[in-house]
Amino acid sequence: MHISELSKRTGVSLRSLRYYEERKLLNPSRLENGYRDYAESDIEKVEFIQLYFSLGLTVKEIMDFFDCLFQNGSKRQCLPNAIEIGERKLDEIKKQIELLRKAEAQLEESIARWRGLIAQTEEIK
Repeated sequence: MHISELSKRTGVSLRSLRYYEERKLLNPSRLENGYRDYAESDIEKVEFIQLYFSLGLTVKEIMDFFDCLFQNGSKRQCLPNAIEIGERKLDEIKKQIELLRKAEAQLEESIARWRGLIAQTEEIK
């Protein structure tokens, strides 16, 4: 598939896709006319790239992760680093989830209290 189709199917800009290729996160083959030719599996790669960037991983960390992710760990030397990166990010995500749960509980409590105040005020009228 051409870069424009990959862009449409993933919602990622052409500029970003070219950047991913420049950084060796994507490696499309080239057709005789020089056009990039992406595989169906590149859709999944782009989705992972987007996810990992949103989690704050660097290009290097994503590349290290990709070595294991898309080669099913066949490069055994990538596993310790991928595990370390994964565990670190997992810890960060768990902390964020805990913080969000606390914020959720506080907001629910406040909203309930405010609704109660409104109801009391309306009863007095």
